[in-house]
Amino acid sequence: AQALMESGGGSVQAGGSLTLSCTGADMAFKDYALGWFRQAPGDTREGVSCLSRTGDNIVYADSVKGRFVISRDNAKKTLYLQMNALKPEDTAIYYCAAATTCRGNWPFQSSFRYWGHGTQVTVSS
Repeated sequence: AQALMESGGGSVQAGGSLTLSCTGADMAFKDYALGWFRQAPGDTREGVSCLSRTGDNIVYADSVKGRFVISRDNAKKTLYLQMNALKPEDTAIYYCAAATTCRGNWPFQSSFRYWGHGTQVTVSS
């Protein structure tokens, strides 16, 4: 079974907002650091943000700092990515992933053990 599942993607105009969710119903959600990655057409997958198990360590890619906010609700086994002031260059498939820690693992994809299938975000100008 797929460990993680993303939702909340869609189409939005530049300047708009979207909130992505990622649920991990069948895993020990609270025991993992969680990250968001994205892959635009023709590009390699890149790290967007990572949040530690307890929330005391958060990292963002420079391209999204000040616009995106990552958060988690361990009781609901859900990770969120609030995306504000969206730009056309944010268009990509967004994936959530789980690792033991952010430190030393993010943004290296190979360090993340569990992945979702991704959700498409399209930002039009």
